[in-house]
Amino acid sequence: MRQTENYGASEGRKLVRYLTDNGQYIFSIEQAHAAAEKLGIPKSYESVLLTSLFQGKWVQRLRRGLYSIADVSIHPFAIATRLVEPSAISHWSALNHHGLTEQIPQAVFAITPTKVVTPSMRSSSSARPAERHAWEVGAARYHYMTVKHEYFFGIDPVWVSEQFRIPMTNKERTVLETFASPRLFGGIGEALSVVEQHADKLDIKQLVDYARRYGKASVAKRLGWALGRAGISEKTLVPLRNIPLTGIAILDPTRPRRGPINSRWQILENLAGRVV
Repeated sequence: MRQTENYGASEGRKLVRYLTDNGQYIFSIEQAHAAAEKLGIPKSYESVLLTSLFQGKWVQRLRRGLYSIADVSIHPFAIATRLVEPSAISHWSALNHHGLTEQIPQAVFAITPTKVVTPSMRSSSSARPAERHAWEVGAARYHYMTVKHEYFFGIDPVWVSEQFRIPMTNKERTVLETFASPRLFGGIGEALSVVEQHADKLDIKQLVDYARRYGKASVAKRLGWALGRAGISEKTLVPLRNIPLTGIAILDPTRPRRGPINSRWQILENLAGRVV
C-alpha cells in the first residue's frame, strides 16, 4: 500500500507539472485523465493519483469534477467561468473591470444560458432566503444570472492576468444590462450615471444595435431616454425611438409608478425629484 501511495504522489506531482506547463491551472477530471494518459500513467492509478494530489494539497477542489492547481494564484473571474460553462463575467464585475463604476463588487457576477443549481439550492439548511443563491469557493461568492440563449451575446475574450483569458460582456453589452436588469443594480441610477459619465467611452452605435437585438421595447426606451439626456444626437437614437411599444415603459422598476410621462420616449419618469 505504501508503495502505491508513493507512486501516486510521484506521478501526481508529474501530472501537476504537466498541467501547469500547458496552462491548465483549472482542470476537469477528464482533462486530468487525458494528461495522465499522455504521461503513460496507468488508468488503475488515476483515482489514487487525484486523491494523493488533493490530500497533499497540490490541488484544490472547486466543485465536483473540477480542480485548480493550489500554488497558482487563480483569478476569481477564471474560476467563475469554469464553475459554470458556458458563462461570461457580467453585471457589476464587468462594469467595474471596464472602469465604468467605482463600486467594488462583493461577489463575482456572470451570465449563462444554462440552468445553474448551486449547492445551497440542494440543501435547505444552507440556503439563505434573504440572499441570492451563489457558488461559494473559499471566501468568494459567485452569482450566476441565467439568460436566454439569444441574450448571450456581446461577449469578448479578456486577459485578466498573465495566465487567464476569460469571456466577459464588453462595455456596450454590460451597459445594456444595467437598463435591462436595473433591480440587480439597485435601481436605474447606476445606469444613468454610467451613461452620463462615460458616454464618450462607449460605441453608441453598437450599444443601439445591441438594444435592438435584445428585443425588449422597454429596455430600448429606457436606454434611448438616457442617451438623449446625455446629449447623444437624435439621428443616432431614431432606431430606438421607432421600436413599437404598447403602453408606457417604467424608467425605474424599483420605484413607485408615479411621475411625468415623456411621450417622446413613452417613458414614465419615476425618478426621485424632478427630471430636468
